[in-house]
Amino acid sequence: MTNKLESKGRWDAKRPDEGRPGVRPGRILAVVAVVQFMVSLDLSVVNVGLPEIAAGLGFSAVGLTWVIHAYALTFGGLLLLGGKAADRYGRKRMLLGGLALFGAASLLGGFAQDPGQLVAARAAQGVGAAALAPAALALLTTTFPEGKARVKAFGVWSATNAAGGALGVLVGGILTEYAGWRWVMFVNVPMAAAALALAWRGVPAGTAAARGGRPDALGAVLAASGMTLLVFGVVRTDRYAWTSAVTLGTLAAALVLLAAFVYVEHTTAREPLVRLGLFTNRSVAGANAFNLVVGAGMASSFYFMSLYLQRVLGTGAAMTGLMFLPFALGVVAGSVVAVKLGYRLPPRTLMLVGALLTAAGFAWFGLISADGTFLTDVLGPSLVASVGFGMCLGPLVSVATAGVAPHEAGTASGLLNSSRQIGASLGLAALGTAAHDRTGDAVTPGALNDGYALGLTVCAVLLLAAALIARAVLPRTGTTAPDAQAGQPEAEPEEEPELVPARD
Repeated sequence: MTNKLESKGRWDAKRPDEGRPGVRPGRILAVVAVVQFMVSLDLSVVNVGLPEIAAGLGFSAVGLTWVIHAYALTFGGLLLLGGKAADRYGRKRMLLGGLALFGAASLLGGFAQDPGQLVAARAAQGVGAAALAPAALALLTTTFPEGKARVKAFGVWSATNAAGGALGVLVGGILTEYAGWRWVMFVNVPMAAAALALAWRGVPAGTAAARGGRPDALGAVLAASGMTLLVFGVVRTDRYAWTSAVTLGTLAAALVLLAAFVYVEHTTAREPLVRLGLFTNRSVAGANAFNLVVGAGMASSFYFMSLYLQRVLGTGAAMTGLMFLPFALGVVAGSVVAVKLGYRLPPRTLMLVGALLTAAGFAWFGLISADGTFLTDVLGPSLVASVGFGMCLGPLVSVATAGVAPHEAGTASGLLNSSRQIGASLGLAALGTAAHDRTGDAVTPGALNDGYALGLTVCAVLLLAAALIARAVLPRTGTTAPDAQAGQPEAEPEEEPELVPARD
């Protein structure tokens, strides 16, 4: 019974790194938590300050969107390359380099004197994030590969991940209103410095570095170019319609590049950027499909609710940020629930229940009205959706890296981050267009409310689709047979064993 339970990866089997000199799991967890909080915070902290940024630097209405898009393009386009670099050249090296670049770019962005300087700084932030995010997540995966410690570690990661995104709106609103928009950039500098110091001392120099044959430079260029062009084509749909020649041509070129990337990865004699056999792992494929859909729904819901609070209910920037606080607390609560239940339930079950709860919260959001209030239209659905979302995060990462060999942990982590970023860009562009089509050129609270309500209802549909993916695609146990690490076909999952709590 013990061997069977340990082979399922559910309880507290000994970690491969346990007892190795220089490896301190607690310090590594602290590093990853700070890094993930910082990256998540940066995804949302700028949003509330955009009007002040436009006034301060003289952005045009179209140019202002590049404060967001510059980060999304470089971050989303280079994540796969960052994950492979972490596997090949060492996670500590990539983590330190990414943190240094991210902190320096944040500092320079805070001192920007014209639009071009700020956009360049945001692009550099994205490059740094693409280097450090896969490395940090791969460290977590290889340090806590199974057992109770893994459940707790991913619970901490999911709480800091979601709290950073939700608190970013609060922090951005307060800083913009009381300290000035430049502080939405400066706020990253002390966090990057703290993470850099922790990583320098707490992450062993040789952790999980892998070397193989010559790297596939052509595949790296094709993947980065194709993903960047895909995100670029999607984010410009606010300027060019989906059916326009510009958008269709851009997306077609992106698909050609990505198809060429798949061909090169399949035929290259060099070390591939992504081993295509990873996608025969049901856990990896299902988790990334789930993450793509959830990313689309979550990014869009944050966007619509922020606009609803400010443009329909007339709430100020700081108060809008404060109203997102219950969402942040709900995500933390959901993460704690996932940890408690993670000892008894498979990850797939937690993801299914979490997605359904989040869908219910978004459907409730879809009932917003132009004369609504925070208590009647925002607080209740925020708590339901956030608890459900928190329940998904830790199990999602655990499933996405299940059965993946340690030397490919960075690649799997890069894939997971890429699917979320691409989902967020695709979802926000598509749902933003749908909401605009509903409202037209009207700017009255009632017309705007109709558009936002439509977008939030579609977010609920996306989360229902995520629940179906969890039910239909993910294996029952949330783990993959060991021979899947070498790209072998995945064995059918066994029946759930009787759960016997391990001794501490």
